[in-house]
Amino acid sequence: MSSIKIEHVVHEKYRIGESPVWEEKEGALLYVDITGQKVCRWNPQTNQVQSIAVDAPIGSLALRKSGGYVVAVGRRFGSLSWEDHSVTTLANIDEDKPNNRFNDGKVDPLGRFFAGTMSQEIRPAVVERNQGSLYTLFPDHSVVKNFDQVDISNGLDWSLDHKTFFYIDSLSYNVDAFDYDVTTAQISNRRHMYKLEKDEGIPDGMCIDAEGKLWVACYSAGRVIRLDPETGKRIQTVKLPVDKTTSCCFGGKDYTEMYVTSATDGMDEAMRARQPQSGGIFKITGLGVKGIPPYSFAG
Repeated sequence: MSSIKIEHVVHEKYRIGESPVWEEKEGALLYVDITGQKVCRWNPQTNQVQSIAVDAPIGSLALRKSGGYVVAVGRRFGSLSWEDHSVTTLANIDEDKPNNRFNDGKVDPLGRFFAGTMSQEIRPAVVERNQGSLYTLFPDHSVVKNFDQVDISNGLDWSLDHKTFFYIDSLSYNVDAFDYDVTTAQISNRRHMYKLEKDEGIPDGMCIDAEGKLWVACYSAGRVIRLDPETGKRIQTVKLPVDKTTSCCFGGKDYTEMYVTSATDGMDEAMRARQPQSGGIFKITGLGVKGIPPYSFAG
């Protein structure tokens, strides 16, 4: 077993760093600062961070086959052009809930963008309950609502055979599984796959590795945990030097590196002093497992 190494690679202190995604074409890590209202791109070769400001909290972004990115920002799906820093609206959602915003999102194996909503936070991880929904944006820009009554719509991914959809509603403290019909993008038969233990904090962002195991970033507990969906058991824990770990993805050469985002929102001065790297981005190497490339939105 190679030894695990954790490096603090991006030193900016983001308010809520989230939605990391590796862009192979650019050799760069993309991510958002939700409440900081910006999309960022970090180049590990030059160590430069470029960012684009947006006009609302931005929950997530994903790659787009036709170029640029698809974003879930405020209460709309949009396409982001890096060249002219513009966001074009593709669809509006939750129009009867002005206090809602998008949160985490990811593209499925056939190029459809799933993203969910939540009410704006009263304070970190404290929200008006049952206000969110999970949506799918199709390549023709039509939108389907999969279900509602969500507290904090969060991590999502698909099994390697595309037959299972994994999903987190953070305040349930569960990682759930659904049957997935990849031809229609329909989900059914929801069940709990793993319930977080007391010291594991709040389940947040999630990704899958090339062995079909899930990695979940645990907000307020400073760790990522590896879960086996077959057995519903935790098989590994990697602790980080900051408590507010928010999401994770694989990237780098051959997808052998894991990147973990973090947050500073809600931290007082004493906590910031104790955890000065909070809000930064971490790279974990030596996990002994690879990730898979992210899917791109087909619209």
